[in-house]
Amino acid sequence: MDWERALAWVAGYERAWRTPGVEVLAELFTPDATYQQAPYLAPVVGLPAIERMWQAERTGPDEQFQMSSSPVALEGDTAVVRVEVHYGGPGGQEYRDLWVIGFAPDGRCRAFEEWPFWPGKGATPS
Repeated sequence: MDWERALAWVAGYERAWRTPGVEVLAELFTPDATYQQAPYLAPVVGLPAIERMWQAERTGPDEQFQMSSSPVALEGDTAVVRVEVHYGGPGGQEYRDLWVIGFAPDGRCRAFEEWPFWPGKGATPS
């Protein structure tokens, strides 16, 4: 894995969030991928479960947000990326996140772990 491919995956994640449906997730995640939404939460396991979580978590593909990312660390098949997201609209939310992304040989994610932080709230949104 190199930074160009890792950051292209992050851009693909953002595009997928803005795309109707969940079919595009098969391009990002392996069929047996794990997706851990916070360090102490149990991971969501397998593409069908990730698709259900994805649909439940987002407002929809037209959700207003701006996302930026920057590389932090890359070791072997694992990248750590700092992501900042600003959601628009009433009661807009902002957070900073570290994404730990384990890649399969084909460039899709096999293990995804988030470390989210919200301003003034630490690591929980409430």
